[in-house]
Amino acid sequence: MQTIHSISGIRDLVRDLRARDHVIALVPTMGALHDGHLSLIRLAAERADTVIVSIFVNPTQFGPNEDFLKYPRELGADLAACQEAGADVVFTPSVEEMYPKGFSTYVVEDRVSKPLEGASRPTHFRGVTTVVAKLLHIAQPDLMVFGQKDAQQVAVIKKMVEDLLIPVEVVVGPTVRESDGLAMSSRNRYLTATQRKEALALFQALSKAKEMVEGGELRADRLIAEATHILSDHRRIRVIYVAVADRDTMEAAREVTPGKSLIALAVWVDEVRLIDNFLL
Repeated sequence: MQTIHSISGIRDLVRDLRARDHVIALVPTMGALHDGHLSLIRLAAERADTVIVSIFVNPTQFGPNEDFLKYPRELGADLAACQEAGADVVFTPSVEEMYPKGFSTYVVEDRVSKPLEGASRPTHFRGVTTVVAKLLHIAQPDLMVFGQKDAQQVAVIKKMVEDLLIPVEVVVGPTVRESDGLAMSSRNRYLTATQRKEALALFQALSKAKEMVEGGELRADRLIAEATHILSDHRRIRVIYVAVADRDTMEAAREVTPGKSLIALAVWVDEVRLIDNFLL
């Protein structure tokens, strides 16, 4: 496995891979890798000859009072995990490499990014689309792999790729969960034992909504009310949103359309912000 820090190094590598007709997969990450990330690397390895994993804590997707400075950075452990999962190349650029002095151009998706996460984190997706567009130009992959846990991010990236005619396939891996149902997230390590126990309410709320849908309840307001009730019953949890939405456009839905809808939520567990979703 190679570790490359520079954009020029990745471009030289990609030029050589293209000359040998390699299928290239890119797995963009911010590091602090867990089994969810590793499942995406393995999925990429099944589909491609060469897997490039980017590890870059992207400053432009963090709001002014968010956790950019304290976001976990564990490059040594991440490199070992990447190698074990089957990555061929790890790209670890600096902030200065990705955003040189005088940088002032951003990529903005103006529809799918607006509700849900976009309403509470208004600059977040501008940072995501900008850094992903830059990574696509640098690595020129045939496919790019994301996780379903970040459902709105997936929808936004798919829309950007479609609208800007970028020749890449967006592959989505399923959400990987702990044995008790909590979705794996780099931010889970912020949780104390008590907060971790409270956070299980996210899985409980989503599971109840899915159970109701399987029992024939398709009215979004009923699902939202029940999920919100379960979350609100935990004193450390503050609900940011619970929504039933179209999985492609993220537009709010009055009724569940099987195969097209999801229920998504975001909460604060004390000072830790967590998101999760279920496809319905």
